[in-house]
Amino acid sequence: MAEKDHTDVAPRTVAGSESELIRWMSIQDANSAGFIHGGVVMRMCDEVAGIAAIRHSGCRVVTAGMDRMTFAMPLYVGELLRCTASVNAAWRTSMEVGVRVEAENAVTREVRHTSTAYLTMVAVDEHGNPLPVPPLQVEGPTEERRQREAEVRRRNRLTEREEILKARKAAGEEAG
Repeated sequence: MAEKDHTDVAPRTVAGSESELIRWMSIQDANSAGFIHGGVVMRMCDEVAGIAAIRHSGCRVVTAGMDRMTFAMPLYVGELLRCTASVNAAWRTSMEVGVRVEAENAVTREVRHTSTAYLTMVAVDEHGNPLPVPPLQVEGPTEERRQREAEVRRRNRLTEREEILKARKAAGEEAG
């Protein structure tokens, strides 16, 4: 039986992948400076990105990488940590998922954008082998911009990987 190509599947919309996780930050989430630990934020980003990628692909996914995790503002104990995610681009077996992180004061309802992350998720079967994912149907200028920017980040990752492998080969080192 021939393997399905991702173009054999109807495209899926960005809206169909949108996901959100909200968690109240407690003292156990704080670092030694008294702010919410970056690792807590990164874990929530990974989880919400996984949900968005599963919604898009319709199958199990694994995290292949996280790009451009920025921490613009701290989060504090007692705030709500809200992570929203959606697929920005889909390739053969991988997807870029963008995550927006916000802190909310539950009493005043003040919301601050604190972080942004871009994760590459790969669809896999039960043995961990990559599976084709549906194409992404972008609608409107914002989704088109996000897809273009995802393509730039992907090109940069692939170029960087090639340069590193070339340098290792020139130095007589093994890849890996």
